[in-house]
Order: sequence, then C-alpha cells, then structure tokens
Amino acid sequence: MLELSPSPVLSIPSLRDKVTPAEWQARVNLAACYRLMDLYGMSDMMANHISCRVPGEDGAFLINAYGMSYDEITASSLIKIDVKGNILLKPDFGDLGYGVNRAGFVIHGAIHEASHEIDCVIHTHTWPGMAVSSLECGLLPMNQTSMRFLKIGYHEFEGVVLDLSMQERLVQDLGDNNALILRNHGLLTVGRTIAEAFNAMHRLELSCKAQLAALACNAEIHPVPPKVLEETYMNYQPQTRRPYGVMEWPGLLRKLDRLDPSFRD
Repeated sequence: MLELSPSPVLSIPSLRDKVTPAEWQARVNLAACYRLMDLYGMSDMMANHISCRVPGEDGAFLINAYGMSYDEITASSLIKIDVKGNILLKPDFGDLGYGVNRAGFVIHGAIHEASHEIDCVIHTHTWPGMAVSSLECGLLPMNQTSMRFLKIGYHEFEGVVLDLSMQERLVQDLGDNNALILRNHGLLTVGRTIAEAFNAMHRLELSCKAQLAALACNAEIHPVPPKVLEETYMNYQPQTRRPYGVMEWPGLLRKLDRLDPSFRD
C-alpha cells in the first residue's frame, strides 16, 4: 500500500516487474518528459497531460495520474489506459485514489486512435501559449524558430474538452502537422517519439515567448519574403533532416539524473 506519511515524497510500489521491458523504457522516458516540462517552466501544477503509446499494445497509452504534479511523476506512477478511456493498469495510490483527467483522455485518446505513427502527445497551458492562442493573428513566422511552425494547425475553442464529439474536429484540425494551437486555450504537439514531441513543444513555447516580446515593443516587425518562409519551413521537415530529439534527449536524461534520478523509479 501507498505510504501516507509526513515524507514529502510519494512511495509508489514499482511496476517494473509487471510490464514488458519495452513498456518500462517508455515509462522512464515519459516520466522524464514530465520532469523536463516542469524544469523548463511548461507545467501547470497537476493540470495538463503528456501521453505515449505503449509499445506492442494496440490502442493502449500511458498518461499521468490526475493529482500528481509534474515534478514528482515516476515511471511507476503512470496509468495505462486504452483509447476508449478504460484503465488497463493502475498503480497503487492507496487512499489518494488518483485517476485520469477526462480532458486528457478525450484529447490524447482521439489522437492515438487516429494516428498509429504518433507515439507522444503533449498539451500545455503556459502563459505564452495561452496568450498567442488568444491572438487573432495566431503564431507569426517572424523568426527562424517560429518558421518551423509555418503550417501549424488551429482548433476553435468549444469549452473544456470533455465531450467525445470534439475528438473528430480536434484530429481534423491537427491534420498532418506536428503542432496545434488550441484557440483561447493552449498548445499541443505530437511526435513519433517522446523526444521529438518534447523538442517541438520546447520550440513552440520559445516561438510564443519571442512573439510576445516583439509585439510588446510596439514597433514594426521586419517581414520575411514568402519564398524564404517556405524554404525555411521545408528545411525543418522530416524528409530534409534527422528526426528531432535524437541528439539532445540523452543529454536531457543525464541532466535529470544529476538533479533527481527518481523519475526512473
């Protein structure tokens, strides 16, 4: 049973012996992603969610327990559910009884069911993301980093994402893009790996911050010719470069290991 003690750390029994080696590795990487999101200032206490597909289990994915903050999530604390929201494997949270945020299931279940090539989905409510999502102009391709998202998708706000009827429109608005701006809400990125999705969110967040800083100067923004915008966008696409996240992910894991390796538990 979960220990409810004065300790500031939750003691959750390990699930390592109850899952395949491939799933355990996915759990470690996903827990690392949660810690990194918090480390880089992209978490929202216990709100928001990151998911990843379970290797070898069609329709199953891992997601955070609703009630835990990003900086305390571990490989064993993640809950395994299917695309219909059914819980397949849940850690022993004792009297806390944590479950899954319904909005997380609706958003992530829709994308994982629609595209088997996507392994990871990240959703945030950061202040830069919420600010840009509320601007009529959306994300402006005003610098090299934001040009990567020249063809980003947009999804109109329909209220808190709790209704299953929203799933089809969400998937349609994402399309073939790896990023989506949820109007008046926040940001979403996807990736063929956890590292790729994290890279996309980190860059999208940076793009939003740069745009808000530039707009705050109340000065004219220097334009970039459409041809250059398109060429720059194409330079960021999978067919022209190595997959994102490949180089930096091992270094990010080493960073976490130096700070607090408990994400691996």
